[in-house]
Amino acid sequence: MDVLSDILSVMKLTGALYFRTALSSPSGVDLPSSENVSRFHYVHRGRCLARVDGQSKPVALVQGDLIIITHGAAHTLSDPADVQFYALDEVIKRSGFTGHGALTHGSAQASYETQLICGHFAFDERANHVLLDAFPKFMHTKYYGRVSPTWLDDTLKVISAELGTKQLGGDFIALRLSEIIFTQAVRYFVEASGAQNPGLAGFSDPYIRKALEAIHTEPAKRWSVETLARTAGLSRTAFATRYTELIADTPLSYLTAWRLQLACHKLTDTKLAIIEIFTRFGNQSEAAFGRAFKRLFDIPPATLRKHSQRDKTIQYINNNSA
Repeated sequence: MDVLSDILSVMKLTGALYFRTALSSPSGVDLPSSENVSRFHYVHRGRCLARVDGQSKPVALVQGDLIIITHGAAHTLSDPADVQFYALDEVIKRSGFTGHGALTHGSAQASYETQLICGHFAFDERANHVLLDAFPKFMHTKYYGRVSPTWLDDTLKVISAELGTKQLGGDFIALRLSEIIFTQAVRYFVEASGAQNPGLAGFSDPYIRKALEAIHTEPAKRWSVETLARTAGLSRTAFATRYTELIADTPLSYLTAWRLQLACHKLTDTKLAIIEIFTRFGNQSEAAFGRAFKRLFDIPPATLRKHSQRDKTIQYINNNSA
């Protein structure tokens, strides 16, 4: 599995919400902030302004543009004209939206309408990775259809026409497609703009990328700065300096953090014994591994396992109750 796919898989990227929106002046939508969530808006038709909390200038979106609000920041969407904003809950209440068809907001007499495809991407509550941390507040891809595969752009257009219908499997397909949209957009952003963003630059650098691929291919291997440098094709000093500048982390610190993330994944998603997980990803004393784990996730490994088992039991009961 390639590096980006491996990271998103372990971080448990999932599509969480997906709907079609029709906006017309003079009303706008105010979306609240949310943790561990990235929102996206694809302009299927028309134009609008996105105002992201903490950013001085609004982002002008036109037909074919995609914007991803990567850290769940509060933001607004509206027609370019001056408007009155309504909270999302209020918009849903006013529109009578039930989850089917379009979420319509604005004046019925307006001569201009913007159609959007909107969705959420959610990550595991304990997702922790330098790549996710390095994302800017938003990623704006102009004319997304020109940089994404033709089939993906065509799929977005089909979804816009059919989203919210009661066709069999429609909701499941929409959720899975949202994950593809996110992955494609992140790949394009890293390749096109990653070199200018500390923390992302290493993922597009040919030397550092070799080392990252080695770590993700064999995370349990006893890597050292020297062996990673040889894998990257650089001297130890050149590699260490380049890695720190581009990833904003040290090679061994990244390796440790990734092993801990994998251990967290195994604790919650498998029945492997804790000692077996420690042996696989520890490469240090069990006590040191436990301290590092608690420092990163704010919970001991054994406690996390108990909480995970309890949550799964509760979910099972809820799913099978009358």
